[in-house]
Amino acid sequence: MLFCDLAGFTARSDRADPEDVRAVLRPYHARLRHEIEWFGGTLDKFIGDGVMAVFGAPVAHEDDPERAVRCGLAIQQAVAGLNQTQADLALRVRVGITTGEAVIAADRHESETVVGDVVNTASRLEGVAPVGGVLVGEPTFRVTQGVFDYQPLAPVRVKGKVEPLPVWRAISSRSRLGVVSDHTPATPLLGRAAELEQLQATFARMREEVSFQLVTVVGEPGVGKSRLVRELHRFVDRQPDLITWRQGHCLPYGEGISFWALGEILKAHVGILEFDPPSAAAAKLADAVTAVTDEPAEQQWLEARLAPLVGLAGAVGARRGTPEREEAFTAWRRFLEAVAAKRPLVVVLEDLHWADDAMLAFIKHLVDNASGVPMMVVGTARLELYDQAPNWGSLEERATTIRLAPLSDADTARLLGSLLGRAVLAAELQATPPGAGGREPTVCRADLPRAGGARPAPARRPHTARKTRRTYGPVP
Repeated sequence: MLFCDLAGFTARSDRADPEDVRAVLRPYHARLRHEIEWFGGTLDKFIGDGVMAVFGAPVAHEDDPERAVRCGLAIQQAVAGLNQTQADLALRVRVGITTGEAVIAADRHESETVVGDVVNTASRLEGVAPVGGVLVGEPTFRVTQGVFDYQPLAPVRVKGKVEPLPVWRAISSRSRLGVVSDHTPATPLLGRAAELEQLQATFARMREEVSFQLVTVVGEPGVGKSRLVRELHRFVDRQPDLITWRQGHCLPYGEGISFWALGEILKAHVGILEFDPPSAAAAKLADAVTAVTDEPAEQQWLEARLAPLVGLAGAVGARRGTPEREEAFTAWRRFLEAVAAKRPLVVVLEDLHWADDAMLAFIKHLVDNASGVPMMVVGTARLELYDQAPNWGSLEERATTIRLAPLSDADTARLLGSLLGRAVLAAELQATPPGAGGREPTVCRADLPRAGGARPAPARRPHTARKTRRTYGPVP
């Protein structure tokens, strides 16, 4: 849930004509609606100068908390832009965000479309947020602390809450530098030895043959695609010589994001940070182009066509068959080839199922035209990718598809045991399917070890199953 309002606007409106108030609110509402919908949120209602938005309804996404915080930061920038258009506006906003469960009305015409404690809490957080700041609650902070830089603030007391609420102020999103954090995994890699060997073999073939290779790792959400890519990164990082590793994401929402993943990769390679001014970004891009080619005419040609990817020019034309797009594809490919000519290049494109036709067309352009350099493109995707591109990866000789199936029951049991630090059940019970032998096994509470002490003496066996359930109760 996201709440936003204008600081001090009520007092300001008391001294203004209603027409003047409306003239201020209309562009303000329009900009906020645009930002909320750009990040995939739903504008629930306007309440005067207040705005209530929900992320995760009617369509839920796996990154709704991140979307909400990004939207809050974008609202601050949008309001600053509005102030620049009119000197006497001087609008200042406060944003409060938190995450939780809510009841969503199926009928959008109902008076209360979203109901729950999360709504009240978000509203209270907005009321105590610093002017010009984005304040988030603990549930949102927990799941987004790796994505944003936060400033911890003193816990706040709000109406309806007995205890003070821990809060953090969102400062900015963290810049991606194209390097996967190589933390030691919490669990061993289970059931993926063959798939990892296939990835490593493709990497070795790319280096030995000095060729282009495309690998698509496909599977359902949570099946282990990202984990497999991290294992490949650890393998690459252990190589004795230097390998260039770059990574980008395909986004599921927003405008002008056809080549967002390429933009992330180029920014990472060039070293452009999110807070770099255009002049600094242009200088870094020029240095990177100069490093791969000595020809002045080619440098100018490459810079002009790489600039849109890093936000230094207009959007790249994504319409199929246009000379502008074909020339841009050629320039991007030649730059990547020049990078790979210096040292082997691995490019990771995450969430290809969210890529549009233009992005998929560029990858196909690489498969058909890249040659003479060691370059490997690894894409992760859900099965929805084949709804958009049914023949993806099946018609190219240099393309490999790795399909990840769910872990076996045995590997799942080992994974749970590794996470908990002990076996969940005895080995013979883990191997017994529910209902085997005509009834489910009954476990008495007296058979379970105590948290900090020795196992108690076994309880006396009850005479009937009914008495067992009444005396001891089912074990959750």
